Amino acid sequence: MRAEKKEEPSVARENELSASSSIEKSGLWTSFKDSFKPAIKTETLTHEIAVDEEELTDVQRAALKASNSQLSRSLKSRHLQMIAIGSSIGTGLFVGSGSALRTGGSAGLIIAWTLISTGVYATIQGLGELSVTLPVSGGFNLYATRFIEPAVGFAVGWNYFMQFFVLVPLELVAASLTIKYWNSTLNPDIFVAIFFVAVVFVTLLGVKGYGEAEFIFSMVKVIAIIGFIILGIVLICGGGPSHEFIGGKNWREPGPFANGFKGVCSVFVTAAFSFGGTEMVGLTAAETPNPRKTLPKAIKQVFWRICLFYLVSLTIVACLVSYDDDRLLGDSSVDATASPFVIAVVNGGIKGLPSVINVVILIAVISVGNSSVYATSRSLNSLAEQGMAPKWTGYIDRAGRPLVAIAITDTFALFAFIAASDKQEEAFNWLLALSGISSIATWISINVCHIRFRNALSYQGRSTDELPYVSQAGRWGSYYGLTLNVLVLVAQFWIALFPLGGKPSAYDFFLSYLGLPVILVSWLFYKVWKRQWRLYIPIEELDIDTGRVHIDADLIRQEKEEEREQLSKRAFYYRIYKFWC
Repeated sequence: MRAEKKEEPSVARENELSASSSIEKSGLWTSFKDSFKPAIKTETLTHEIAVDEEELTDVQRAALKASNSQLSRSLKSRHLQMIAIGSSIGTGLFVGSGSALRTGGSAGLIIAWTLISTGVYATIQGLGELSVTLPVSGGFNLYATRFIEPAVGFAVGWNYFMQFFVLVPLELVAASLTIKYWNSTLNPDIFVAIFFVAVVFVTLLGVKGYGEAEFIFSMVKVIAIIGFIILGIVLICGGGPSHEFIGGKNWREPGPFANGFKGVCSVFVTAAFSFGGTEMVGLTAAETPNPRKTLPKAIKQVFWRICLFYLVSLTIVACLVSYDDDRLLGDSSVDATASPFVIAVVNGGIKGLPSVINVVILIAVISVGNSSVYATSRSLNSLAEQGMAPKWTGYIDRAGRPLVAIAITDTFALFAFIAASDKQEEAFNWLLALSGISSIATWISINVCHIRFRNALSYQGRSTDELPYVSQAGRWGSYYGLTLNVLVLVAQFWIALFPLGGKPSAYDFFLSYLGLPVILVSWLFYKVWKRQWRLYIPIEELDIDTGRVHIDADLIRQEKEEEREQLSKRAFYYRIYKFWC
């Protein structure tokens, strides 16, 4: 029996109203204490699951529970748009691009980021179509469970959890070490403690607090990058203190490429990792009151972030900084002085501004730490809802917070106090290696899920006309994204086996490629645990309706036709704007 959800997702909203009415108005302290109590399940939710529990398959049961999540639906359109714009703008762009420039040269940097960005755009468009159609908690790891196979969902979900679980303490350490730009005498653990308290405070505010924090953080990053782009154009044209016209000087000498084709392949890997977190907007689908209206706008923002914040800013960096600059040899993960953005401003001879850039880097690092807590807590909550993690880890309180998952993540963040140890770099390198290719695996699973969703739609004789949002890249965009991500894995394997400028080493190989064996072991573990040996769910068994909130195909077609008619009456430039925004 197929369970269908035929009404708008009001369960979470009803929970919030029930919770607020059950809390007596006896002061802020009482309200605060009561907010930690278990979320109140509505009779509709309990009844729907109880009636269908015996007849549902494991996949349908997971899908139904995810669609009836108790998470708070408090994210507004402006939150989603800023999360989409700024969720992954962090050390990968501001600092990691320095090592990429050093390795691949100016042309290698631009070629790699351009190609990877096209794959990311196609992938996120497919994710947008799935998220708007099926706005369930957990997003892409649940899609892997229901459109590929539960063992794949288990492996993808736990590795995505591990990716950001490790990033939380790492970003706290990076933030504390960024302070060394101004003062290298203080113990970094002092700042780890300060940033840790700040992150814990924001996470306890719930999804609305996270949304507001990311709105502010992302706004700062956006303003900073736009300012850098304007300044960079001025410096390139000779408007700096030295009045030297730079133009394409660094492209001619020392040249466009640093290490030939292999150097470009190495940059492919760095570029792919710098986009990690782009898919996080898919996790927000279950925490916004009207995904049909708000998610498409957020998904479309990815195009602008790719074009403006990555490609334009990195093109300017490639003009202002030579790939043979010795300052690029700094630690590309935490050393702010190795940031090509800082070096570009220093080269321009503008005093005081490098400190401003470092403040932006510091904010970006804290932002990524904050987003990491969000990603890990929602991933763990989704795994618990699917029966792939202990049930108690999926505890949601009356404020709609996955409280236990947040507590587990924040507790592990205390590992950041290893910042004062001389072993911290080695420890973090191995922790990161555990989930080193998690983002690539996640993107591959998203592309496969979108392809299979479209195949199931066609198999059932249905069309995309019934979908609230249709991917601009289409099914072929997902094929392209899938192919490109597989090629990145191949490039990563080649670079890990034969490192640039070094000899083959088992230590270096596993440091770079340990993530793949971990994913395979996770997949095999689930197979043995559940004794389910099929490799994928047959097309005729794919369920594309459980958890859907917009299944009135005629109504969807009518709404889309009205929107097209209204849009046709507007100016040409407005129609272009609406297509991309």
